[in-house]
Amino acid sequence: MKVIEMARKLAEYQEVKEAQQAYILVLQECQQKEPNPELEMEAASYLFFSKGNYQIAFSTFVSLYNRGHFQEEIWNLMTQAVYLPNIEAQRRQYEENCKYLAQYPYFVRKDFLSFEELPILFFPFNDQGFIPFFCNENRFGEYVNFNHPVIDRNFFHDLENPILAKDVYSQYQLEYLNDNVRKSEWIARENHIYLHYTSWIIFCTYLTCLKLRKLLKEEKFVFLIEEEIAQYPIDFKEKFGIDYSQYPVKPIGIREVNKMIWHTQLASHNGGDFFNEVFYGHPNLLVLDSMMLDNVVKVISDIKEGYKQKSYGSDMVRALSKIKNPTDKDFLVAFFLYAEEAKKVDPAERIVPALFFQPHFPNMVYTVQVTNNQKRTCILYSEQYEQIQKTPLFLSFPYIKTFTPMRRPTTSYAATNRFIIDSPIDKYREENEKGKLIHDLLTLRILNRSFMIDWQDRLYMDSRLVRFEDGKLNPKATFTALAAFLDIPYTESMTYCSSYRGINQESMQGNAIGFDPSTVYKTYEEFTNDAERALIEYCFQDAYQQYGYDFQYYQGETVDEEWLKETVEGCTRANEMLADMWRRALSNVTVSIPDSEMDDVVKSAIEVKEKLGDPEQAIAIVLEHYNKLRFEYSKYLLDGARFINRRGQPLHLMPPLELDPELLEQPLYH
Repeated sequence: MKVIEMARKLAEYQEVKEAQQAYILVLQECQQKEPNPELEMEAASYLFFSKGNYQIAFSTFVSLYNRGHFQEEIWNLMTQAVYLPNIEAQRRQYEENCKYLAQYPYFVRKDFLSFEELPILFFPFNDQGFIPFFCNENRFGEYVNFNHPVIDRNFFHDLENPILAKDVYSQYQLEYLNDNVRKSEWIARENHIYLHYTSWIIFCTYLTCLKLRKLLKEEKFVFLIEEEIAQYPIDFKEKFGIDYSQYPVKPIGIREVNKMIWHTQLASHNGGDFFNEVFYGHPNLLVLDSMMLDNVVKVISDIKEGYKQKSYGSDMVRALSKIKNPTDKDFLVAFFLYAEEAKKVDPAERIVPALFFQPHFPNMVYTVQVTNNQKRTCILYSEQYEQIQKTPLFLSFPYIKTFTPMRRPTTSYAATNRFIIDSPIDKYREENEKGKLIHDLLTLRILNRSFMIDWQDRLYMDSRLVRFEDGKLNPKATFTALAAFLDIPYTESMTYCSSYRGINQESMQGNAIGFDPSTVYKTYEEFTNDAERALIEYCFQDAYQQYGYDFQYYQGETVDEEWLKETVEGCTRANEMLADMWRRALSNVTVSIPDSEMDDVVKSAIEVKEKLGDPEQAIAIVLEHYNKLRFEYSKYLLDGARFINRRGQPLHLMPPLELDPELLEQPLYH
């Protein structure tokens, strides 16, 4: 039986839920195979009137209307069922905005259109957004969410002059401007936000959806309509008799800081410290050296205790004491504002500094949870990422920009091995000598797909991936583009590396200094081999293609189980290093490993060692376990694994940072 026939039968027998699912399949067939307006209209109508998936029905009606099908029927249905029930709320919003704008001192136009004259109608699509209808063009437009939490332009690229922005119709972005541009009275100079709208009619139209009342209270905005742009910038002393230079500069308040730039950790040795050093001296950022997240949590706990005792730094305590019921976010901002190691910012800057945050982990540990063997759907799970999600520090910031550095995966993996096995730092060796067991670094690497993101995750809605190699080889193009994405100006401070220790200091013994590109070309041959690198490249084919890396060890050859088995068996260097680390750890009387990381195989290995007193038999168990794990995970990809979030939606590759070709100093690294 055809799907449409099944849907009709189910509808006839009043099997509503089953019929709805069948009609959705009908629509999918029409999209994937051949459009059929009659069947699409039938399916969408059933979904709509049976109170099925409203969004699918709505989207189908819009598509049919724009293709010229059933326009009269769809128009009558949509206006009666969707637009008219919400028209009074839109009318009230429009009249309220007109009322407050008419009284606003920095708004000249008063000839508002009547509500009935507006050329765009907004049909509510869901609780977040609308589908606009352009009356003059007789068509529906694309979905718009006025509160979508993305800043898609570089408002603050030029801070020599007052902020000027054109045609801002996003509620989120208007609030962002209001919250991040300091008042003229606070910086002792004219600092209004000039909003230029190129069409009076379109501006009036959007007043049905925007909420301006609260935004007008502080009188930060100056509205310039069409040709009024010629007035920019206004001499407020001459025109309004206001001399802002007579005001004292006001220190930055803790609760003024509402924007976080989250510098995420993709994996170990991806160039995180390098990016931190480029941003450290920026005049519009609150920056500290990278810190372990656990240390950040402890610092905040210590500040809280000091705050209670009124003993944790007099300036910090005085600032916090002015806040009623300070939150964890307040304590974090206070730490970044007042810590001795923090880069101090000039309170006379035009914008509030963003908090540049790089919470660090020893490593990002991922596991794969297969949810459907037949469809090969997998959920990626990371305890570190879950810790970030549960830490209120992040989501307490209303404005979040996220960027993630990536280094060629094979180089990053080998550099991590070099750090752990041949590190000049004694601390890690001391931990090993105390019986500290760690995971297999190769398995960790091929399981780590941090570059795949949940597009519905608030922390990643406004994110970009930037390559370490680009930052080293094409610094001007890279950091100009990154500054534009982060909505901060590209400044001289981004042309060198610095920290609280000074400019171009060695961050760690043996590390390259500043923009020295030598680490781009280091391969750390003694810490890996070709089989391990081929396995990594095979597992990350999608990342290599998305982010512009050429294969060096996996050449795109056909992969089958035999290839995987042979390649995994060739990962001898990883096994040698793993055996060495376990040998050192098991030589101790007591073995230390977190319970959350102690799986059955690890427990079994420890039991063998304790029972027989022979660490080599225990090590053999561990090596067999990780060889099997590497093979099984690689086979997921061979079978066409699909990575999804907990709601069953596919994960997406993080968008790459796009560089301006004209700013490249040398060809892009591949």
